[in-house]
Amino acid sequence: MFNLNLFKTIGVHLYLFIYLIIHNSAITQTLKVDFIRNLENSLNKRDLGLIRKNFKNDENQNILEEFSKIVDDFPDSKWKIKRLKSNIPNKEILRIQVSGKKIVNGEMHILQSNFDYIFSFLNGKIFEGTIKNLFTTIRNDDQKIDISFNIPDKVLTGSKYDIDIILNKPLEEVIIAGAIKPHQVNSFFEQEILLEPLASGGIFKMTRAPSKPGIQIWSGIIAHPKGMVTFTKSIEIVDKI
Repeated sequence: MFNLNLFKTIGVHLYLFIYLIIHNSAITQTLKVDFIRNLENSLNKRDLGLIRKNFKNDENQNILEEFSKIVDDFPDSKWKIKRLKSNIPNKEILRIQVSGKKIVNGEMHILQSNFDYIFSFLNGKIFEGTIKNLFTTIRNDDQKIDISFNIPDKVLTGSKYDIDIILNKPLEEVIIAGAIKPHQVNSFFEQEILLEPLASGGIFKMTRAPSKPGIQIWSGIIAHPKGMVTFTKSIEIVDKI
């Protein structure tokens, strides 16, 4: 039984933290470069003054708690924030990258996370914020496992789709274990995942999207003789493409 309450839950911590930071942040109608730079610097310097002054008192505690979880898991984590050109009317896009390293039982674990944040402005505040294309991995294999993640970014409501995590060079006569599981954000931290032997060189799953638009999150793990890879991926569920 593999408990996702461990540091592998960092993907959802990132999801919640960035949502809290940006969802109601009081900035001008023009997304200024200075704001993005200051936000990035504040995260990297662990200085939350910029964040505190942009939020109500009851929201500050949530932000500080989520940020603390990330820093506790990866004390040297670095944040990069970049504004992307948006082709969506009245929408802005930020691309956020988080990276970090951590030694656990003498092994180096490496965090890589990427996602986009899409939002609008109203009365000087950000609203209708959505995190898309979230993909987070934590691995301790020194990149020795040749693995491909074929998970869609977007699918139609109620449609069937494939999730393929492929070991491109599986080892013969070696038992590799793994599993993947969908999660609701509010219940993620209470769930566990049961590892099972993988005889087919990876995880190959056909599933069906929920019947309502939203975000679905998948988390999983591959346990390999050369190390371990955990991952979190968000999929946007839409009613039309």
